[in-house]
Amino acid sequence: MNHTSSTIHEASQPWSEKYRPRSLDDISAQEETVAVLRKTIVSQNLPHMLFYGPPGTGKTSTILAIARELYGPENMKIRVKELNASDDRGIDVIRQKVKKFARNTIGNPISDGYSCPPYKIIILDEADSMTHEAQAALRRLMEDYSTTTRFCIICNYVTRIIEPIVSRCAQFRFKSLDNFSAKSRLQMICDKERVIYEPEVLDELVKVANGDMRMAIMYLQTAYSVYKDEVITTKFFIPDAVIEELIQSAQSHSFNNIEKAVSHFILSGYSAVQLLSQIQDHIVYDNDNRFSNIQKANMAICIGEMDKCLADGCDEHLQILNLIATISKNILFSEEMITD
Repeated sequence: MNHTSSTIHEASQPWSEKYRPRSLDDISAQEETVAVLRKTIVSQNLPHMLFYGPPGTGKTSTILAIARELYGPENMKIRVKELNASDDRGIDVIRQKVKKFARNTIGNPISDGYSCPPYKIIILDEADSMTHEAQAALRRLMEDYSTTTRFCIICNYVTRIIEPIVSRCAQFRFKSLDNFSAKSRLQMICDKERVIYEPEVLDELVKVANGDMRMAIMYLQTAYSVYKDEVITTKFFIPDAVIEELIQSAQSHSFNNIEKAVSHFILSGYSAVQLLSQIQDHIVYDNDNRFSNIQKANMAICIGEMDKCLADGCDEHLQILNLIATISKNILFSEEMITD
């Protein structure tokens, strides 16, 4: 790849990939985990590993950084196989793609200055999406090919990984990034990309991302693509007035008012996922005491169900309509109880 095409490629890259940590030194806010992993790299005798924790905390970046330090950038192409288990999650994939790669032996020559250990690494990202049958097949492969292959299982929810796999792995928990670490990373990206922004913008980004560095970087790049050379002043939070409009439409007990408020919300381009977080705080920390504890509990259940539906890819408009209608129903039921 010549210099011009390389420059074009970098310019078109998502910033979350362009600024992905390349070494363990670049991993933010995971000091304890990185310290233990450094010792395993020195010995070059990696165990099977299980990385778990919230999204955007550096799990995939960490194992890729380890592979880069063990093999070097060029050798990674033949010694590391990365699969996204949310796409390739069936038993056939484990039996074909994973087994075929795992069973091939490989030497440990010194190459490009890297003393490559005599095993390959298979990275299974989002492994908590794999079926139980696929996980059972994976457990057998981890036993049969442990001399030639190390497995790194990456997931958000360790409880969704079967116990036989968990027991065969060294477990590493990745915590959400603290505000200082996340903001420092965003400032570094802004400096390199020459992004002009108001001081409070990065604080808002960090708060909205809630420890998810990938999400914070994605929001930053989105805002930059809109404003270009102007000062970024985008508000990433949904204004209180907009949330209050939705709640007031619920209090009106009129479906027409609810549908109008929800349509206005959707057309304004706000995020349904962000609404869940903010409307929950709006209801739980209600300063006007408009909702009883029972109402708050019922609404929290609906918010949890909506969160699951959105994660499964359901329509945002319908889910928000259902949420506001449920809030209206809870308010109406309470008013009727008081009247009786």
